[in-house]
Amino acid sequence: MSASDQYTIGQLAKAAGVGVETIRYYQRRGLLAVPDVGSGFRTYPGADAERIRFIKRAQELGFSLEEISHLLMLEDSNDKPAIRDIASERLDQVRAKLADLKKMETMLAQLIDACASAPQQAQCPIIKALGHSSHCHKTSGT
Repeated sequence: MSASDQYTIGQLAKAAGVGVETIRYYQRRGLLAVPDVGSGFRTYPGADAERIRFIKRAQELGFSLEEISHLLMLEDSNDKPAIRDIASERLDQVRAKLADLKKMETMLAQLIDACASAPQQAQCPIIKALGHSSHCHKTSGT
């Protein structure tokens, strides 16, 4: 089916890879328009399948439904600079999380090595090190 095709709600759900209830939920949240009743039943434009796939993918990337709603509003108004700004902000957040994860990876690798090289009767330093506030840190945004 192409973007110019018309779908019933069941066909749209199948084309977008979601359940019918997901479509209804997105309509209640204002992410997807409720079409007028045409010839006795509602039909959805094929472009709605792409919109639903965008919503699902954006959720996978960590965007909230509120953020997705804002992005869709900006897309509908063709505000590319604002969309780019939001995406850039999310990229900064992802990079900060990656840096935190890299620090955590290094710290855990060092602690595992220290535990492996500790004498058998000595306590493994992992629990002690993670219990000290100087070694613990939270990733930003959590």
